[in-house]
Amino acid sequence: MPRARNKADLLQSAQENYAKLMKLISNMTENQMNTPFDFSGDASKKEAHWARDKNVRDVLIHLYEWQQLMLRFLENNAGKTDSKSAIAFLPSEYTWKTYGAMNVMFWNRHQNTSLDSAKEMLSETHQKVLALAEKYTDEELFTKKYFPWTCTTDLGSYFVSTTSSHYDWAIKKIKLHCKKVA
Repeated sequence: MPRARNKADLLQSAQENYAKLMKLISNMTENQMNTPFDFSGDASKKEAHWARDKNVRDVLIHLYEWQQLMLRFLENNAGKTDSKSAIAFLPSEYTWKTYGAMNVMFWNRHQNTSLDSAKEMLSETHQKVLALAEKYTDEELFTKKYFPWTCTTDLGSYFVSTTSSHYDWAIKKIKLHCKKVA
């Protein structure tokens, strides 16, 4: 499905990709589930996440933490009418150039989180994010700069990035792991 450009597509693609992700995980063999992710033999896998995430829990926690960012972003900026008082999407100590360090911080934070807890946490944030998306109109979601606190983009892009696109990323990563371990 192409990137959502309206609320109906946003909600549908988020639900579909979440369901695909959960089905993929539930169909993993015990060996696939228990073998650590290792993409070190693939020179094309240069991005930090290929080395960072070692298992399904790590991937789910990554999704959960980015949805937490989305929830805080919306909560912090609700009702704001100017960009000067807006609170950025990323925590103040990170930028779009340094968010890799934030992802590592998330990873470190959850090394004692169980897979079952990670699934529950993601399920909760998934539902919360979609419930918030439901509250906005197509115009509010997909008009660039509709909200001054979204800067040069539209709010829908934030929703897509933290749901369907991120789920797609997770699906590809887990599928590749499963293929390697099959």
